[in-house]
Amino acid sequence: MPKLDIDPITAHKRDLSAPALRTFFNIAQHWHLSNAEQMTLLGHIPESTFFKWKKGSFGKLPHDTLERISYLIGIYKALQILLPHTHSADAWIKKKNAAPLFNCGSALDRMLSGNVSDIYIVRQYLDAQRGGWA
Repeated sequence: MPKLDIDPITAHKRDLSAPALRTFFNIAQHWHLSNAEQMTLLGHIPESTFFKWKKGSFGKLPHDTLERISYLIGIYKALQILLPHTHSADAWIKKKNAAPLFNCGSALDRMLSGNVSDIYIVRQYLDAQRGGWA
């Protein structure tokens, strides 16, 4: 059996990195996120790395970054399902929310704490609002 030069998990992460970042940057544009907000959502990445990624030099993303992007894609999808108009769905992320989870702030405020768990909690909240996982 031939020896693989690249670990299959590493290869898989590399294969996911480019489409994940392209999708993230598209969502960030829809949500009108600043560069600082994007860097925080991606895991407090250095500015130089952020701009390298934004220019299309992706490489292999760390597991944490892929996890964050996965949750953000889920949030985006849930909002598109829950809110009938794209503009409303995109604006929801920055609107003040009376749900106890958000403490009268916005979902974005919660997610900008920098913890991946806060992004996950917003994802869970929206999935519950739409009736579970789909």
